[in-house]
Amino acid sequence: MITTDLIIIGAGPGGYETALAAAKRGKKVTLFEGADLGGTCLNAGCIPTKCLCRNAEVLSQFKEADAFGIDNFTFEFDFAKAMSRKNQVVSTLRDGIKAMLQQAKVEVIQEYAYFKDASIVVAGNEEYTAENIIIATGSVSKSLPIPGADMECVRNSTQMLNIEYVPASLTIVGGGVIGMEFASIFASMGSKVTVIEYCKQILPPFDSDIAKRLKQNLAKEGIEIITSAAVKKIEQNSDYEITTTYECKGKELSVTTTDILMAVGRAPRLDKLNLEAAGVEFSPRGIVVDDFMRTNVPNIYAIGDVNARMMLAHVATYQGLRALNAIDSKEDNIDFSIVPSAVFTQPECGMVGLTSDQCKAQGMEVRIGQSFFRANGKALTLGEPDGLCKLIFKADDMTLVGAHIMGVQAADLAQQCADLMSRHASLSDITETIFSHPTVSEVILQACHNIK
Repeated sequence: MITTDLIIIGAGPGGYETALAAAKRGKKVTLFEGADLGGTCLNAGCIPTKCLCRNAEVLSQFKEADAFGIDNFTFEFDFAKAMSRKNQVVSTLRDGIKAMLQQAKVEVIQEYAYFKDASIVVAGNEEYTAENIIIATGSVSKSLPIPGADMECVRNSTQMLNIEYVPASLTIVGGGVIGMEFASIFASMGSKVTVIEYCKQILPPFDSDIAKRLKQNLAKEGIEIITSAAVKKIEQNSDYEITTTYECKGKELSVTTTDILMAVGRAPRLDKLNLEAAGVEFSPRGIVVDDFMRTNVPNIYAIGDVNARMMLAHVATYQGLRALNAIDSKEDNIDFSIVPSAVFTQPECGMVGLTSDQCKAQGMEVRIGQSFFRANGKALTLGEPDGLCKLIFKADDMTLVGAHIMGVQAADLAQQCADLMSRHASLSDITETIFSHPTVSEVILQACHNIK
């Protein structure tokens, strides 16, 4: 049996970054990964998707070249080259992670690990033990329990990232972050895209004003978005056409396309772990943890998507730091109530904090300020006039509690607002801060001036 200080199962952002942090603290770390280093985020999620989002952005700019005085501009789009670039970016980053782990002297075992008991894991033909174990196995794509969902033609997001052609037409089941990013990507590449979302709005976690405005913008780009619709079945005919039947407002309707993507979210990756042997409490919804990421078994922790508290790569990283601090009896001030997130559609959206609906549900009195990108000098110079910045302040002390943005650089602006919120910035704190001109960030300042 091999003994180490810390065992980490899973080498996604939560796993490998926690391994690096632990090694820096002098711990002997053994990291297990049965697939590729970097996990879903690097290999089949955040990074490859954003590579294609960049393609979509460039294509959109090329299509509007005449607005910038570039006449008679023509171009050809080579999808294979775009996919090759995506793969190269992923490979470069994966090699970087490998080098960092080697430099930090983290032992990487390229095997799937499972529990023999609460202190021993098995990988290959070897047993390993450590005083503390962190589970960071991430998540897998979910599907709907409907007829036809298991057909080979129904792709998940991982398979969509490896498609070899641009679909002539594409149905996307699910209007969350994954679904809307792929909708924006393939629409820009020429696909006729239809999105079917069960909830009353796309991007359910986002503020309703942002979701509505994004829906309007995407509709202008030719994307058909159907909300409050429940998909009932998927069928494929002899010509390989795919018909998706759904119910909307009491009527049964259908759409027929050449391809289909199932994008209804992700589920914790729990298989192969043999959690029962370790006595770890879990359900299909994830491993149960406390605020220190500790499971019901004191020496076992679970971070990232596998605990399903908040399925974001950057959250996994900070949950790993919280778990490591708990192991070392070290306090921290990480605030998991302030987590920025983004969707890289055209235009992109960013958010942090509470939405208007959440404030209302909490009975919180608020004041709201809005500004529009069409009045922002930098946005206009960039040719990006579409956008809205919505800031929510708590009425009693006027601290910023929510920021919801659609428009160019929205993800970065949401991060700027997260920085302000983490410092408990008030309206006067923001308005008395000097903003550089001309910058897109001035939409934040203008929203503060427009408070109602």
